[in-house]
Amino acid sequence: MFAPRLTLVLGGARSGKSRHAEALIAAHPAPWTYIATAQAFDEEMGQRIAEHQARRNESWRTVDAPLALPEAIAASEGPVLVDCLTLWLTNLMLGEHALKPAFDSLAGALGAAGGPVVLVSNEVGLSIVPENALARAFRDEQGRLNQQIAALCDRVVFTVAGLPMVVK
Repeated sequence: MFAPRLTLVLGGARSGKSRHAEALIAAHPAPWTYIATAQAFDEEMGQRIAEHQARRNESWRTVDAPLALPEAIAASEGPVLVDCLTLWLTNLMLGEHALKPAFDSLAGALGAAGGPVVLVSNEVGLSIVPENALARAFRDEQGRLNQQIAALCDRVVFTVAGLPMVVK
């Protein structure tokens, strides 16, 4: 069976994308590396992170990389799950980091990754046009990032209502 080296799993909020990505990585021999980009700035986000952590057993090693995602990928061995590119982009934008060099650095790290990598990202461009400039800029940059990463990936999956659909 063909096991893609790079897979992008896209979907909306609560679409099942993270669960599907975890299942894809778990098809490879453990140990697995989970690169987390979320930051718990409030109690609700802390709860979301705890829910994700509760799904994983001791075969998973978690690396927190809210900004240094390319470096975390480069330092990882074996199967890697990145969850998620959307929060990484949020962290970059809120920190006013230059996006193109960050995107290019991520692309370079993915190109050099030795093991399989599954990346999770939100598809945020299917809704109404946001009302403010920051939200519109975020939507546009998320679309650009998703396109750049999808072009690199061997497989792209779009999840809807918990159902994965292979689009590439």
